[in-house]
Amino acid sequence: MQHFVNDVILGIVEGLTEFLPVSSTAHLLIAQDLLGFQPPGDVFPIVIQLGAILSVVAVYWRRFWTVLVTLTSSADSRKFALGVVIAFLPAAIFGAALHGFIKNVLFAPAIAPVVIATTLIVGGIVILIFERLAPPPRYVDGDKLPLARAFWIGMFQVLAIIPGVSRSGATILGGELIGVDRRAGALFTFYLAVPTMFGATVFDLWKNRQVLNFDAGLDIAVGFVVSFLVALVVVRTFIAFIGRFGLKPFGWYRIAAGLGIIAVLVLR
Repeated sequence: MQHFVNDVILGIVEGLTEFLPVSSTAHLLIAQDLLGFQPPGDVFPIVIQLGAILSVVAVYWRRFWTVLVTLTSSADSRKFALGVVIAFLPAAIFGAALHGFIKNVLFAPAIAPVVIATTLIVGGIVILIFERLAPPPRYVDGDKLPLARAFWIGMFQVLAIIPGVSRSGATILGGELIGVDRRAGALFTFYLAVPTMFGATVFDLWKNRQVLNFDAGLDIAVGFVVSFLVALVVVRTFIAFIGRFGLKPFGWYRIAAGLGIIAVLVLR
């Protein structure tokens, strides 16, 4: 029974943090360490991440469907789709090229906690600074971003290959720096998450195809469903939250979390 409780906890952590600017990867690794729990099945972390991704499809399915059925007849739909593809390509290229380095070096057990603590703190400081220095927004519609702005948001997303660097934090802050309203940036980040995270999931499954283990199917299903349901709530509420409170609460949280990890590392 305890391992199912752990499945639920990890599903909650993934669903809660995947789209917040706090780094879901960092939180999953920390949660596993605190629980003293090794997730069952080699694909567990990958599949529960897919659950979080599908929440975006569930919330914005009308938008995706409209673009799909009008792709050949609507210039706006073609521009939207092209913008998402352009933003997706940098992370796809860099992620594939650096996959071995990321997995074997940055995620090495001896290095990952230090990297995560450092990036959490630095990212928190950057959020607090950028929230003050970001220029007034010029682009306020996440559905109609210019292609050049979409490309630069995609370039900022590349930073998220470093453990502890939040994908949503990098894209929203990067968008603010180039004049994209944070709510528009968050909306575009949700759209961009679908090809980015689905592509990363498929790539990771392919790279690990020789050692995949689906034996713990029930555990994986529990984590997947919980991740999907929790992420559904986050996706529905996040844009309104940052529209009211900005990103500063996440900046302070990241600093506190990073300092907490450093304290644990020192005391061990």
